[in-house]
Amino acid sequence: MSQVQQTQPVQLDGKDLPAHCPNPNMPHWSSHPRVFLELDDHGAAKCPYCGTQYQLKPGAVVKAH
Repeated sequence: MSQVQQTQPVQLDGKDLPAHCPNPNMPHWSSHPRVFLELDDHGAAKCPYCGTQYQLKPGAVVKAH
């Protein structure tokens, strides 16, 4: 019987932007080409390579250049 693994989204702060995957905490053996992620209106994004979910923390301050 297979188990579906429930994983929590990677929490992003304003200093973590622009968001990209793989993130620095991922093991190198499971790496893929770096892709920058566009957050949706709810502050969420999903990596098209590995499916890792990212979420902007509530109250995170996003600064534009």
